[in-house]
Amino acid sequence: MVTEKRGCTSDTVVIRSPIDRRLYRILHLTNGLTALLVHDPEIFPDGHLDADRTNEQNDDDDDYEEDNSDNDEDDDDDDDDEEEYDEDEEDGEEDEEDGEGQEGDLRRKKKLGHFPTKKAAAALCVGMGSFSDPVDAQGLAHFLEHMLFMGSSEFPDENEYDSYLSKHGGTSNAYTDTEYTCYHFEVNREHLKGALQRFSQFFIAPLVKSEAMEREVLAVDSEFNQALQSDSCRTMQLQCHTSLPDHPFNRFFWGNKKSLSDATGRGVNLRDEIFRLYRENYHGGKMKLVVIGGESLDTLENWVFDLFDNVKNGVKNELFHDIKTNGMCVVPIWKPAKLYRIAAVKDVHVLHLSWTLPCLRKEYLKKPEDYLSHLLGHEGRGSLLFFLKAKGWVSSLSTGIGDEGMFRSSFAYVFVMSINLTDSGLDELYEVIGVVYQYIKLLRETDPQKWIFEELQDIGKMEFRFAEEQPQDDYAASLAENLLFFSEQHIIYGEYAYEQWDDKLIEHILGYFSPDNMRLDVLSKSFFKESPAVQFEPWFGTQYIEEDVSSTLLELWKNPPYVDSSLHLPCKNDFIPLDFSLKCTGILNIPENEIQPNCIVESPSVKIWYKPDLIFNAPRANAYFLITVKDGFRSVKNCVLTELFVTLLKDELNDIIYQASVAKLDTYLSTVADKLVLKVYGFNDKLPVLLSKILTMSKSFLPKTDRFKVIKEVMKRSYRNTNMKPLHHSAYLRLQLLREHFWDVDDKLTCLSSISLTDVEAFIPQLLSQLHIEAICHGNLCQETAINLSDIFTTVFPAKPLPMDLRHQERVLCLPSGSTFVRTVSVKNDSEVNSVAELYFQIEQDVGVDSIRLCAISDLFSAIIEEPCFNQLRTKEQLGYTVESGTRMTYRVLGFCFRVQSSEYNPLHLHERINNFINDVKELLDEIDDEAFENYKTGLIEEKLEKDPSLMYETDRYWNQIVDKRYLFDMPKREARELKVMKKVDVIDWYNTYLRQPSPKCRQLAIHVWGCNTNMKLKSIEESKFGNVIEEISSLKLSSGFYPSLC
Repeated sequence: MVTEKRGCTSDTVVIRSPIDRRLYRILHLTNGLTALLVHDPEIFPDGHLDADRTNEQNDDDDDYEEDNSDNDEDDDDDDDDEEEYDEDEEDGEEDEEDGEGQEGDLRRKKKLGHFPTKKAAAALCVGMGSFSDPVDAQGLAHFLEHMLFMGSSEFPDENEYDSYLSKHGGTSNAYTDTEYTCYHFEVNREHLKGALQRFSQFFIAPLVKSEAMEREVLAVDSEFNQALQSDSCRTMQLQCHTSLPDHPFNRFFWGNKKSLSDATGRGVNLRDEIFRLYRENYHGGKMKLVVIGGESLDTLENWVFDLFDNVKNGVKNELFHDIKTNGMCVVPIWKPAKLYRIAAVKDVHVLHLSWTLPCLRKEYLKKPEDYLSHLLGHEGRGSLLFFLKAKGWVSSLSTGIGDEGMFRSSFAYVFVMSINLTDSGLDELYEVIGVVYQYIKLLRETDPQKWIFEELQDIGKMEFRFAEEQPQDDYAASLAENLLFFSEQHIIYGEYAYEQWDDKLIEHILGYFSPDNMRLDVLSKSFFKESPAVQFEPWFGTQYIEEDVSSTLLELWKNPPYVDSSLHLPCKNDFIPLDFSLKCTGILNIPENEIQPNCIVESPSVKIWYKPDLIFNAPRANAYFLITVKDGFRSVKNCVLTELFVTLLKDELNDIIYQASVAKLDTYLSTVADKLVLKVYGFNDKLPVLLSKILTMSKSFLPKTDRFKVIKEVMKRSYRNTNMKPLHHSAYLRLQLLREHFWDVDDKLTCLSSISLTDVEAFIPQLLSQLHIEAICHGNLCQETAINLSDIFTTVFPAKPLPMDLRHQERVLCLPSGSTFVRTVSVKNDSEVNSVAELYFQIEQDVGVDSIRLCAISDLFSAIIEEPCFNQLRTKEQLGYTVESGTRMTYRVLGFCFRVQSSEYNPLHLHERINNFINDVKELLDEIDDEAFENYKTGLIEEKLEKDPSLMYETDRYWNQIVDKRYLFDMPKREARELKVMKKVDVIDWYNTYLRQPSPKCRQLAIHVWGCNTNMKLKSIEESKFGNVIEEISSLKLSSGFYPSLC
């Protein structure tokens, strides 16, 4: 359809999954903006198609509501359920769906009194990012992104956008990449238009007020300081710093107070520069918009035209930089034949090999880089990793084009191989690199294999055919990005597509994998800091040494004299599923009580819960097992031995686990106290086969001497790296104090040093001599198959049942009536500038008839104060980048937590400001009128009743109930019922009872983590004014009571 006023539309262009019930329309506005409209029928599943009128009426009422905060990039996820401190978060580099319901399914949901609903969402990508920063104002594109949240001509209040979203169950985020910037939000379904009204003004008439700029520079600086001790960020910035002087990489993309303030000092008017950048780039020709709503496509089209037609007109052009290249040649990024030795923050040895490739965006139907990554990063027998592990040189390896724009830009793609080295691997660094080039030689001497491409093609088609949904705002952002990179018909299919076999292109790209085109980065604590060759990267202060790689080594690697016979291409993957039939389609008249998981096996040793998938209708299943072992947590030594056993076992299983994961059947294996957690999830066809292999190998497993040595070294490094991040450290300290039994990581490290292989061999039979298994089997499985899965366990592990009295019972410390405690420590990393103040208020144990109501009130209070807390402590006071508030559930004991991380202020100041905010909440609650309170209630109720995006979300929700031994599988529905009858006075009473002194039920534990730049003298002088300073945890626990164990 074409109109002179609106441009053209198309409803048939986008290729979608066969099970995707959403409708898609491409809309081209005359100002150059491209929009993708998505009608999702599950947003209004009960047919409320008069939502347009409701929306318009509500939004007219709310047009000038005031109240909120700039939550533009708060990407620190903090789960409410923190039953076990997850040290895995500390190990790695910085971190770091379709509902095709049948009519019968809808009838069953009606019995329960509601239809699960979904949120609406939108995203807009602008084809301009950090590569567009002026040389004399680096970080400006990122700063511009921050400033768009701070008010517009139509909605001048700085908090209007976030306040509106907060009141209507929504969230927002944004991020600046090298060549584009993406803004996105989600909101409760009735309020999409109101959110779009506020969102659209970002791109029409932002205010960029001078006073807001002064504060937001500090937010950018706080964000930078969060990344300051991140090894991955430091390495990336060093790669930028050492790139060729005139290359776009040679920038400081983050931006901080210094880079922006120095620009001002040089006479640069930042506000003028922001508007210049905005005028030149924020126009329709560079914008890709996605809107996901329950309204009709025609309604969404009318909204988009009305709200975005005033975006500045711009010519549709290549969104990215036009680099003049000769065919598929590349522009060099770095000086050739260089090795950079980098001082690490964490205890790691990581080798990064980087090869510069031509930009391959237009080759997404061929994906030559994915073909090569599949082979170079393979982990099965014959692979590079398998060979290097056998040598004892490496512990893990990953390959591919990074997701960050620096690695996949219009200038070049950068293929990175990252190898985690052992101590001996670091000593044999050049040998390791030599083996890499042996494998590359193998690939050169072997013609590209079409059958390998066809395996990847089959997996891609399978994933697309049964594509799972994502949370709505993630999906909107993903589609907006895809509009930049793929043709319009392939904005969904493009990332799955392996359509065109091109062996010549693969051979051509493989030609770039040469030593002459390679950059080497070695990140390690073993760094010669006293060397006169040490240099400093100016922004992060990273120490590094630049070395030339000798011509002898380059020639050797260019053409290795031989390829070790142990290296070969992978075998065919037997885990690729063949059967995609649905097993639950015959279940039509299922009793109402079986809509939730049902216990189908219960014996002294095994308890199995089962639920067929009646919602997503896809050939996927999830089987989760909680295996309680004997004496696995009885002492610090037993705890370490259990963790060592599981880590060794995962290492042994890696070959088959990896093969299955390639075929989208994944495995998770970990420990929680005296329990092993095993999860097998994905396409269900080969799930029983994989589980049987895992258990059979586990039964006969005996650790080998060489692998024991390597895994012990890996675990030592993991323990040493625990608590390097202040936010993780504060959570660890809180749980260490609250849990009756908690083995300190330093004690675990000491214990591990003295453990021998003989100790492990003697411990394994004892550990597995008595077991209790509780599991859930959920998805495309019939009940008989679920029972068979439990039979596999009992057949392979015919252990005696582990009685209840021999299982570890975790108890949580009951803080004394009216108590205030303070736990204070210094940061673990001597260079860490960030401090943390965390205030934890203990509420009640999650037990009894009132517990659901208490949980619901806590969540409602959290929803009401989250945005004002962020607005006050971050946006206005600029205490730090991370400001959080919310509920905590610790082994079935409910709590509420406030947490701030700051590079500018010490924990005492942060604690005081949090206290001030808590006191001010009284006035905030008093001033909330009935309409606003109902908005918060409605938003939270809709969130509780929101449809799970995918089968895994649903399984995880049930799993939490099983782990907690609560077994209230309809918990969100129960909480929603409590919320419907809740009054404002209930929230005020809760606040006065649990968060306000001198109430005896106000019990507070404060955690103070002091950064390296704070005045430590204040710590000993002034800590006591905030409460009783805890000197000895053991003494406190001996003198305190504990809640009875529930899980």
